[in-house]
Amino acid sequence: GRISLCHKIVTELKHYYNGFHLLWIETKVAARMVWRLLHGQVLTRRERRRLMRTCADLFRLVPFLVFVIVPFMEFLLPVFLKLFPEMLPSTFETESKKEEKQKKKLNAKLELAKFLQETIAEMAKRNKADTG
Repeated sequence: GRISLCHKIVTELKHYYNGFHLLWIETKVAARMVWRLLHGQVLTRRERRRLMRTCADLFRLVPFLVFVIVPFMEFLLPVFLKLFPEMLPSTFETESKKEEKQKKKLNAKLELAKFLQETIAEMAKRNKADTG
């Protein structure tokens, strides 16, 4: 059981690493395009589409990061506590209190992500309307 869990974590990490690596390359390309735009050069249609896509991806990344990093930390916390039980101060709260807090935090996160996604969708709609 333990090996498969480690394997799952490694696979997930590789997946995220590849995604971020690609996004990093796209972002570098996009930055170069913006630089060219600022210096009065004209972008081809394809380049403009690519730039728009990269910007949209970067906007999407914000709620995505909230989802990945925070739950990932919460997911790893029990693992760390199993490995290093002395990590938590003895004055720590009971389990049920902790669970209650986590549920509240999760709900708040879901609300935030929903709000961000709606905002992004709204921006996308507006962009479409502007470009015709």
